[in-house]
Amino acid sequence: MKLTVALFLFACLLAVNVEGQARNGVSRCVCRDAGVMHVQRTRVEKIEVLPPSASCDKQEIIVHLKNGAGKRCLNPKSNFVKNFLEKFIKK
Repeated sequence: MKLTVALFLFACLLAVNVEGQARNGVSRCVCRDAGVMHVQRTRVEKIEVLPPSASCDKQEIIVHLKNGAGKRCLNPKSNFVKNFLEKFIKK
């Protein structure tokens, strides 16, 4: 009886420990690479700024292009992108 209770308690502790462990090395970023340095301002329809999170440790800037031309990831370290965001926010 004591052995059964001890095994049950051990199994519960093991399950809690395994569930709470962090996943190292797994990144679920939208942008796979550093991103482009420049995009034509007139082609941009919408901008998404994704801050660092538990699933992705870097900031991501995604622009949606007009006429269904797709999405592009911008390099947040680029001077063009920094200036572009400032001007876009002022609008």
